[in-house]
Amino acid sequence: MLKHLLYRGYTNGLKVAAYVLPLPKPTLFSGPGSIHELTEAIADLGFKKLLLVTDEGLVTIGMAEQVAESARTRGLDVALYAEVKPDPTYDQVERGLNVYLESGCDAILALGGGSAMDCAKVIAARVTNKKSIKRLAGLFRVWRTPAPLFVIPTTSGTGSEVTVAAVVSEPDTHHKTPLMDPKLVPLMAALDANLLVGLPAKITADTGIDALTHAIEAYISRNATTETKAYSVAAIKLIFQYLPRAVEEGSDIQARQKMAMASYYAGLAFTKASLGYVHAFAHNLGAKYGLPHGMANGLALLPVLRFSFSEIELQLTALSEALIDAQSEAMPNAQAFLDRLEGLYNEIGIEQTSSLLKTSDTDALVTLILKEAHWNYPVPKFMNEEECAQLLAEIRV
Repeated sequence: MLKHLLYRGYTNGLKVAAYVLPLPKPTLFSGPGSIHELTEAIADLGFKKLLLVTDEGLVTIGMAEQVAESARTRGLDVALYAEVKPDPTYDQVERGLNVYLESGCDAILALGGGSAMDCAKVIAARVTNKKSIKRLAGLFRVWRTPAPLFVIPTTSGTGSEVTVAAVVSEPDTHHKTPLMDPKLVPLMAALDANLLVGLPAKITADTGIDALTHAIEAYISRNATTETKAYSVAAIKLIFQYLPRAVEEGSDIQARQKMAMASYYAGLAFTKASLGYVHAFAHNLGAKYGLPHGMANGLALLPVLRFSFSEIELQLTALSEALIDAQSEAMPNAQAFLDRLEGLYNEIGIEQTSSLLKTSDTDALVTLILKEAHWNYPVPKFMNEEECAQLLAEIRV
């Protein structure tokens, strides 16, 4: 169909852009205690005052003060902005910007999950780009280099510490507004397992599935490369091995550190290879029903893979081979990978259906899902309206 050729042409253009444009990677500090290496590096670069962007929950448990104290010990002043909520909105960004300017900050340090990091990215962009968030939204519209940004993830899922994207929402409609520009990649990041040990099992599971979705969608993407596939496989192997351990025993430092690296690798993979239908479903289910992003990905991942099976059988077989261990007598194949994935779901308690979805919302959701996917993602197999509605019915209880 002509429109499919248009979609392919657009996503092929994105693939060329990923090759041509330099995609920076943050300087990475990794391991227990690495937050102190990060704050020392920030001080070494000559910055004087940080805006610490985080949420009230991390203030309450003392994690924000732990990071602030690390910075102060190294001669840095800290201004706290702790008003970030899940799916941050324009007004949260603007309030953070005001604190940055009024406090005389010269750099930003984000502490938290994807919401804190995305909010901090857009604050950084607004510091130097004197135009509205709506005018910054889209591809390559952050013209001026943002304020210096450093990040400390406290979940292992979003990969926002390495991606070119940030997503904030309109305050009234909660419509998600993505900004995509290489300038949004943080300068440095610390992956510190000591900050991850207190993460509840449910959030650990859902954010882990978010990272797994990034890696799988990047691997099966039409824009995947040898490099991105290597990052995807590394992430997938780590997640299957260490996510059940992190869910079962949150204080397992090794599992936490491995999951942090898995999320990082998955972020590197999808930054170049892009995503697919699973994220189109997840973004729109999250916006409509308030579902956490990782949970929404978990609902859509298996149905989308089954739908795409005929076009991705070779890729799934390769992933099955990557997961095979020396003691296994099973033959690797595409269905074996899906079975292994469903087994992981059962092991860590990932929901495959939700009672929140309403039949009356189907038509509107189908329109939004297909619009997002077809104009943004190099999907391996196109889905029509009827097929999309059928997948929503599978997810709905």
